[in-house]
Amino acid sequence: MEKIKVLFVCMGNICRSPTAEGVFVKLIKERALESSFRVDSAGTHAYHEGEVPDSRSQQAALLRDIKLAHIRARKVVMGDFEDFDFLMAMDEDNYAVLMKACPEQYKTKIHYFLDYAPHLGVREVPDPYYGGGYGFERVLDLVEEASLGFLDSLKASRLKISS
Repeated sequence: MEKIKVLFVCMGNICRSPTAEGVFVKLIKERALESSFRVDSAGTHAYHEGEVPDSRSQQAALLRDIKLAHIRARKVVMGDFEDFDFLMAMDEDNYAVLMKACPEQYKTKIHYFLDYAPHLGVREVPDPYYGGGYGFERVLDLVEEASLGFLDSLKASRLKISS
């Protein structure tokens, strides 16, 4: 069976998208589903290319037993639109950048990540970079909910996965 390929996208790829990658990887490992997925993260801008996630993201994630230190920031490239099945935008700005850059035939692959957690009543994962520690905890809470919702939607769809 071909892997489901998921790319989480924010602006710089050092806070929200690597956190989402780490949370989703932990979730699929807990359910013994890692062989069904290929998971990555990227940024719409190359501000931090090659850097590890923000130390505050790493600290908050470690408190939930999620490791991010192995992740390196990278920029979204044209091949990502073809290669990945799902490109998960963290907010409206990044969604717009992805839609503008994306070839027409791949636009249906781009989603707001929080659309998979409609019960939260928000569509954007706020950028915690310029805020305090609470912002990083909030990002974790939001992406955990969206990760669960996304996995549930995959189980219910034609992309049948077992858990």
